Amino acid sequence: MFRRTESSTKGRSFLHVIKLVSPFVMVVVLQATIAGFSLEVMSSVRAYVAGEALWSRSQKNAVYFLNLYLHSGEKSQFAQYQASLAVPIGDEFARWALERDPVDVEAARIGFLQGGNHPDDVPGLIWLFRYFSGVSFLQEAIREWAATDPMLLELSVFGEVIRSELAKGPVQDNGRLQFLSARLSELNTQFTVHAKRFSTVLGEGSRAIKLTLTCINIVTAGTLILLLIWHTRRLVLQRQAFEDALHAEKERLAWQASHDWLTGLSNRRAFEARLQNELDNVAAGPLGLILLDLDQFKNVNDSCGHLAGDRLLCQVSSLLQQDRRPHDLVARLGGDEFGLILPQCSPSNTVDIAERLRRSLELFSFAWDDRCFAVTASVGVTCIADRDTTLEEAMRRADAACYRAKEKGRNRVQVDSVRPDVVVVAARAREAVAARG
Repeated sequence: MFRRTESSTKGRSFLHVIKLVSPFVMVVVLQATIAGFSLEVMSSVRAYVAGEALWSRSQKNAVYFLNLYLHSGEKSQFAQYQASLAVPIGDEFARWALERDPVDVEAARIGFLQGGNHPDDVPGLIWLFRYFSGVSFLQEAIREWAATDPMLLELSVFGEVIRSELAKGPVQDNGRLQFLSARLSELNTQFTVHAKRFSTVLGEGSRAIKLTLTCINIVTAGTLILLLIWHTRRLVLQRQAFEDALHAEKERLAWQASHDWLTGLSNRRAFEARLQNELDNVAAGPLGLILLDLDQFKNVNDSCGHLAGDRLLCQVSSLLQQDRRPHDLVARLGGDEFGLILPQCSPSNTVDIAERLRRSLELFSFAWDDRCFAVTASVGVTCIADRDTTLEEAMRRADAACYRAKEKGRNRVQVDSVRPDVVVVAARAREAVAARG
């Protein structure tokens, strides 16, 4: 079972890694594909430019050697004419093979090889013609190329005519020689015009393709950079979210460790830690400590159930927090026992607060399922001004005062005094004494 769990965990980790890197892999593959496509297009265009140069040189050589043959009748010069003419004718046959439906790739390959093109360039020449002949610049270049077909035919026929005439002997008519030479010169001029246009169009197209492909590569590279930034930001945000969730979980656990789950008040642990801190700083002012026990909580629990008891505890908690100062602390110490820490609070003010709390509870009526319950509390109060007082002693004194309040009949405030001859009088008692005076 553990091996299966480990293997499934590794599988999920691997899938997570694949998910993280797949966008980068796709963009890199796209970039490589575009780069490869760019190189193939530029290489094919370069092959056409080189082929045009070879075509143009061979055409001029054919005219040159035919003109020499016209004047000399040397068969070797006619053979050179035929060899030179075979180059543009081979390219012409290749174009015708590519324009057929269906395309004759083998015939096109043989034609381009006859045209003197390098064998490694032939596949690129065929590929560019087949799939990009509809592109404007290549379409115009092919149109210029096709325009030389009648001229090649005329030059081929011209050669056969001259050979047939020279077979009878040298041409004696100077006018005839001049006419034939002039016509060869005109053909050469026409070839040159179309060859220059072909070369110009290919050059312009090559530059346009280079610019387009450069822009595409820049856009792809920019996309890769943006994807990298987006993915990095996503990872940073995920990490930040994880850290925030971890921090929130730590705060939640810390809150749970220091607070009562039912009422949301501080629990005994937090209460005692705060009390110890206040005892260490008691020199800043007297410290008031109040412990409070509900008198009728057991009756509510027994007669109405724990749900009613929980509701009562929550309502009492809200009542105890009313009118508290920001630095006062109200805590549920357990069961129906509550505690209040009142920093920098004089004994008389502490007793007044305790009495107001007792009175608020006395006036409070708890209702549950059409039943009403009177709620009262026994309150123990102690005031601490001695910094040598320990946590245990402070809690013992407040708890003893609360116990005495219960012994004296409940629903009362009992003040602890370390000196038996000192009595702290509650607010209502002082007002009664003042009235009699």
